Amino acid sequence: MYRDRNDFLHDPVPTAAGSAAGTGGGRPGPGPLLVSLQLSDSAFPSGFYTLSHSLEGFAQAGAVDRGSLPSLLEDLLLHGVGPADATALALAHRATGAGDPDAVVAVDEHLFATKLGREMRQAATRTGRQLLDLAQEVFDRPEIGDYFQRVVRREAPGNQAVAAGVIYAATGVPAPQAVVSDLFAFCASFAGAALRLRLTDHRGAQTLLRGAAPVIEAAAEEALHRDLEDLGATVFASDVMSGRHERAEARLFAS
Repeated sequence: MYRDRNDFLHDPVPTAAGSAAGTGGGRPGPGPLLVSLQLSDSAFPSGFYTLSHSLEGFAQAGAVDRGSLPSLLEDLLLHGVGPADATALALAHRATGAGDPDAVVAVDEHLFATKLGREMRQAATRTGRQLLDLAQEVFDRPEIGDYFQRVVRREAPGNQAVAAGVIYAATGVPAPQAVVSDLFAFCASFAGAALRLRLTDHRGAQTLLRGAAPVIEAAAEEALHRDLEDLGATVFASDVMSGRHERAEARLFAS
């Protein structure tokens, strides 16, 4: 049965040693927040810095400028990343918490099948595998290492969103916080790509991130309530731009 997100926020939080972490009275301590901050930091070497999330394709086509960046990011969040990756993260988090790695694989395969372009599929699985590989060393949780081995054995695609769901669940980060953190990491990556493509400056990038906050909240709320059969994006313009980008003569980003 689906649990309201407020239930997760008040659950005792396991530490890396498997015990409950808190400041007394069953209240969670700062551990989960610190994990979220580390994983969503743009300096964390997950490979996100190599991706533009189709933004370079839009820029190459002259279809985006500084003024339209917020609208494009909103569309990607509400119709792309939210219904697809964020939903997969929430489902993978739930399955990992329930001790059901086979269900995690089912989510992983479903998400992989919804990614229409080869470039996007390769980007998602490359960053996911790198994320799992590093996280098993950093956080030392058996669930992370076990799922990484499934990916190595090609028993699962290893999409980034699913990998993140496994890691967040294994480290005791509540599902709502995990989804919001990963959506923010996407936005930070998008803003970073906009900077490198000279579509904005550093001040504008921060304004872009702040403006996306309510959209992140809405996308996260919807992602937490979806089931597997509802997982999938509908951002066909992004798919087209990604396809064009894949065949471009010069590319700064891998996607």
